[in-house]
Amino acid sequence: MKTTTLLRTCAAAALAVASLAAQAADLGSNLIVNGDAESGVSGWTVYAGTDLFQSVSYGSNWVLPTQPGPVNRGAKMFAGASSAFSAGFQAIDVSSLTASFAAGTTSFDLNGYLGGWTSQGDNAQLLVTFIDAASADISMVTLGPVTPADRGNQTGLLYRQVTGFVPAGTSSIKFDLTMERLNSSDNDGYADNLAFVLNTAAVPEPQTYGLMALGLGFLALALRRSKA
Repeated sequence: MKTTTLLRTCAAAALAVASLAAQAADLGSNLIVNGDAESGVSGWTVYAGTDLFQSVSYGSNWVLPTQPGPVNRGAKMFAGASSAFSAGFQAIDVSSLTASFAAGTTSFDLNGYLGGWTSQGDNAQLLVTFIDAASADISMVTLGPVTPADRGNQTGLLYRQVTGFVPAGTSSIKFDLTMERLNSSDNDGYADNLAFVLNTAAVPEPQTYGLMALGLGFLALALRRSKA
């Protein structure tokens, strides 16, 4: 079953938006709380009927400090619990930026490290849902998964990134981190250093448009002269 389908079957899915954080949506900063697992699983809420993923130490039965992963990996990373599906979510109110979203000038940078164990297909995904003021989903972007083939059947985490613009009408953003077990008895979906950052692109001043038009005019004139 696909991860998105599993999330929709969770009993608490309809209540997720009601649990939005009051945290301010600061531009240029990571909006994911505890995306590096260094504070355990704080900041993440478990869905009813599922297990929350766990924060584990690098080494021992997990990814070794010498295996692929973040250079600044710290001491911890996220890994699935023993169940076949582990998931947690957090959300943030971004209604103060709706005008910027409507203008199409706010970009997002979603990135992080995802991975798994040797040739096993267990994997992690980070889903970002853009939600309107009526609590309806507008759109969704997904980071991952990283397959065993991506990892060359080696244990470790690989960097992934998705960029784009926040859709107009967005009032809140929800982050779902999921781990799915496909092999063995352990859920070896891994994640670390997860980040979601908003940035506002500069909008040209009115006089800038005039200068651009003037420059295009000179260019057209030069081209006509060269043809002559």
